[in-house]
Amino acid sequence: MSAAHTRSAPLRAGVPTGARQPGWLWLAPRWLGALALLAVGAVHLQQYLELYSSVPTIGTLFVPNFAGATALGVALLAPIERWGGRWGGALLALATAGGVALAGVTLVMLSISESRPLFGFREPGYDPVAIAASRVADVATVILLGGYLVGRFVVRAPIRRW
Repeated sequence: MSAAHTRSAPLRAGVPTGARQPGWLWLAPRWLGALALLAVGAVHLQQYLELYSSVPTIGTLFVPNFAGATALGVALLAPIERWGGRWGGALLALATAGGVALAGVTLVMLSISESRPLFGFREPGYDPVAIAASRVADVATVILLGGYLVGRFVVRAPIRRW
């Protein structure tokens, strides 16, 4: 055997190089999280148009929720780390954290409005299917984008640039 075959694989963070997952696998949670975030926005737009447009304060908040979820979801589907130049990584981190925060706050506010009045409104459960869809999309967004955020910026896993 040659000397090259007898050497062990280089280690990074205690994992042999050959055992690491390909960097493109880390893009899946980003893309799936972005799609879940778009679903959060879509549910809020649908509910605003169908039921909540006449509800003061709460109904009005459905529109910025839709707009924010759409803007962040589209940004996460785009290669913003390349477009942003030297600020690309910061823009990606900001969009990812923003998506996690938006979905998390949405989930908390829904939970509060079901148990007690929020801005003078208590959720009467008009559309249980939409409420369930919103919960699933919120939780999926937090888990997927939160995992991507930790992997990309905390653990610094080998993530291929999009």
